[in-house]
Amino acid sequence: MSKGITSKNDDYSQWYNDIVIKADLAEHSSVKGCMVIKPYGYSIWEKMQAVLDQKFKDTGHSNAYFPLFIPKSYFSKEAAHVEGFATECAVVTHYRLKNDGNGNIIVDETAKLEEELIVRPTSETIIWNTYRGWIESYRDLPLLINQWANVVRWEMRTRLFLRTTEFLWQEGHTAHSTSQEAIEETERMLDVYADFAENWMAVPVVKGKKTPTERFAGALDTYCIEALMQDGKALQAGTSHFLGQNFAKAFDVKFTSKEGKLEHVWATSWGVSTRLMGALVMAHSDDAGLVLPPKLAPIQVVIVPIYKGEEDLAKISTFVDELIPKLKGLGISVKYDSRDSQRPGFKFAEYELKGVPVRLAIGGRDMENKTVELARRDTKEKFTVAQEGLDIYIANLLEEIQENIYNRAHQFREEHITEANSYQEFKELLDTKTGFISAHWDGTAETEKQIKEETKATIRCIPLNNKQEDGVCILTGKPSTQRVLFARAY
Repeated sequence: MSKGITSKNDDYSQWYNDIVIKADLAEHSSVKGCMVIKPYGYSIWEKMQAVLDQKFKDTGHSNAYFPLFIPKSYFSKEAAHVEGFATECAVVTHYRLKNDGNGNIIVDETAKLEEELIVRPTSETIIWNTYRGWIESYRDLPLLINQWANVVRWEMRTRLFLRTTEFLWQEGHTAHSTSQEAIEETERMLDVYADFAENWMAVPVVKGKKTPTERFAGALDTYCIEALMQDGKALQAGTSHFLGQNFAKAFDVKFTSKEGKLEHVWATSWGVSTRLMGALVMAHSDDAGLVLPPKLAPIQVVIVPIYKGEEDLAKISTFVDELIPKLKGLGISVKYDSRDSQRPGFKFAEYELKGVPVRLAIGGRDMENKTVELARRDTKEKFTVAQEGLDIYIANLLEEIQENIYNRAHQFREEHITEANSYQEFKELLDTKTGFISAHWDGTAETEKQIKEETKATIRCIPLNNKQEDGVCILTGKPSTQRVLFARAY
């Protein structure tokens, strides 16, 4: 099986595209800017969904669904919000097509909508207009709602999973009686995202706050998790926003407090998207294909028989038929690939490309010796293992692989966080050593903008665990009390 994957050291962008396409994760659609998520890719997204959905429910949230179309007037009610999304919105202006008499389908010019509809770029406006009818008193709070949906943000330059015109995500929208409750919710959901990224995706993240310039449109504070990819660029993997009372005031969402006062509620929103699929690929994979952490792998173990005749295959299959229920009983997903249309070498390459964490090869001699050949995807090691107790061995090995993939990514991240104490040093580091650069900033939007324009590096976040230290801004020399993380990013 010829993989045809570009080396990531030669062309990281092409390497990424090759893996996404050749590993059957997704492909470009005939609709410009959109993608088709293929079954294997979608099965990974489904595992992500399942874990996150349970985490949301464990923290008291319920799922709901809101319209795809949003009246244009709703966006006018929150000025900062509409300004943040205005250039990305797709607009529906007509509601009917007709035949022009020459066999062509055209828009019926008489079927113009009285008010244009915006195809959902995010749902704050439609949800807060709905919440006005759901919330009357403190007894209705907190209101904790999540939505799994698709959104549209018109993109000129697209990359599969990382930036497409339409993508899948979840968006949480909650209402609270006090600002403190809303802030606690914002931080709680950030912790949920960080836990998922590190313990399921095996991607270490930095939790932090965005600068005022980088905040979500309409938010008072945006919290984020930032991950580092293998090319040294940062990727924002999730955000959680404290919205204050901005949307409650815009849509007149009030409640009667315990004291009998009429007050506006406090709000949050938070979300992750199929962008996480891109992070999963870029954080772990190699020139042979995907490297998947076992907890998110659709197939955790694949078994390939190597046989000379039907008698050999029958003996191997008898053993496999006993092994599979044991593995499934331990919650391990397994595939037995006994296809006679492909040779074992082809199958080995196929499952390596698709990132299957553990591969078992069993031949006639293995059956005689009561052993199997085991290969692990993360290290590419091969070794012989006894058939007895194999299910427990594999369960322990999968945990070891999950931990190893995380540790490897964590070590890479730690080796690529560098301090800069002058603007010259900062620029030299950007050109010679990729990754996060920890540097002092004077807190002004003007300085942030100038650094971005001159270097293409942005402030990824102000880390939540920052230590306070006296210093001076790398650009202006003005006093600073903490460092922030800069990087070039996706």
